[in-house]
Amino acid sequence: MRILVTGGAGFLGSNLCRRLLKEGHTVVCLDNLYTGRKENIQDLLNLQNFKFVEADIVNGIDLDEGFDWVFNLACPASPPAYQKDPLYTIMVNVIGVFNVCEFALKKGARVFHTSTSEVYGDPEVIPQNESYKGSVNTIGIRACYDEGKRCAETILSDYKRSKGLEIKIVRVFNTYGPYMSSDDGRVITNFVTQALKGEPITIYGDGSQTRSFCYVDDQIDAWMKFIQTDSTVTGPMNVGMPSEISVLDVAYLILKMTNSQSQIIFKNLPEDDPKRRLPDISFAKQELNWEPKVSLAEGLEKTMEYLKENLKVS
Repeated sequence: MRILVTGGAGFLGSNLCRRLLKEGHTVVCLDNLYTGRKENIQDLLNLQNFKFVEADIVNGIDLDEGFDWVFNLACPASPPAYQKDPLYTIMVNVIGVFNVCEFALKKGARVFHTSTSEVYGDPEVIPQNESYKGSVNTIGIRACYDEGKRCAETILSDYKRSKGLEIKIVRVFNTYGPYMSSDDGRVITNFVTQALKGEPITIYGDGSQTRSFCYVDDQIDAWMKFIQTDSTVTGPMNVGMPSEISVLDVAYLILKMTNSQSQIIFKNLPEDDPKRRLPDISFAKQELNWEPKVSLAEGLEKTMEYLKENLKVS
């Protein structure tokens, strides 16, 4: 297969590129490096079946090659990143997704789009299944991402209905692992980085809010199964860890695993921060025979090793 990965120099994108290359595919990685990092793919640049193109999907996709699959991961994904330029975030999720769909239609390619658990907002239903419509503040500081991703799902679905585009939509719940940036502002990277540096661990709110954490290899295992399903299986499909843990308990676990003396400090909870986040993965189990295998402790061990090396901390 010849495969395009937009956002391929980011955390999930670089892990996906490695997986695709390992399985023998030819990969073109397209990224504007807004949040992606060239060092994430540095070891891939000399491979014969890998090519990096620095470009922005908002400006269209200008590639002459044919493609079988297009994985669309292009979008700033952590709150500090997508709130830095909210109008640009909306453009990536709307104009960018239009451009991805037009490109795939022209090439006769199947599109795999990474949506997000953020489409559920601050949920009133626990756990969230794919039929839940969500509880999103359309004018809040997170709306550029939440509503942008919701609109992207609409665009893809209408391309399928009106133009016959083959689509797969995955709703990604909190995922972590190697190639995360230490300063991306996510819970695990924040806590591990602060613990390794001996800095105070910052918790927003009282720490009782929950998250579910899926290790990156498990996440991509599901994607590889999903992309190969029959064209009638379009999603959206939840992919994540079907168990929740409080943010405070994550902090305690990381302190224990790093033997850190860092203190925990508490700050005000940001606007619209979801109180609970837990996926119902029944659909993924049924269609893919998939569920995550890597425990949080095991995944954290691998993630900490990467971040230690990245931070040059002994």
